[in-house]
Amino acid sequence: MRTETSGTSTAAAELRDEGLRVTVARLAILESVRARPHLSAREIAALARDRLGAVSTQAVYEALNALTDAGLLRRTEPAGSPARYERRVGDNHHHLVCRRCAAITDVDCVKGQAPCLEPVDNAGYQVDEADVIFWGVCPDCQRTPRDPERGETR
Repeated sequence: MRTETSGTSTAAAELRDEGLRVTVARLAILESVRARPHLSAREIAALARDRLGAVSTQAVYEALNALTDAGLLRRTEPAGSPARYERRVGDNHHHLVCRRCAAITDVDCVKGQAPCLEPVDNAGYQVDEADVIFWGVCPDCQRTPRDPERGETR
């Protein structure tokens, strides 16, 4: 199982191990996602630009796709939210998503009474992962009154 890494040299080694070229953009993206998991591509691009001065949006998307395909990043797509990226890969963890602010928090696999993690009929598929998203209201939003003008009705 791969876990978060620290340091540019380790990230560079991971890129090489996966057969990817080591570029400053890829290193900046890996570091950005390590420092702040569950960022959108737009947020990652902004952090990469802060680190590098300039990087094209196309380069960020190409790097995100390459890093995800190589298993160095995990892409999560909660309904109604842009794709988010994280460095926690190689395990089958799940996510808690706030309905109000879209904050995402990792949660380890369900223990005990699990919600449908194994299909009744796998239709011949070899199942290797269950993608569970728990929806609710995060602690910060619970302390903040709802704003009907922003469409916050739940």
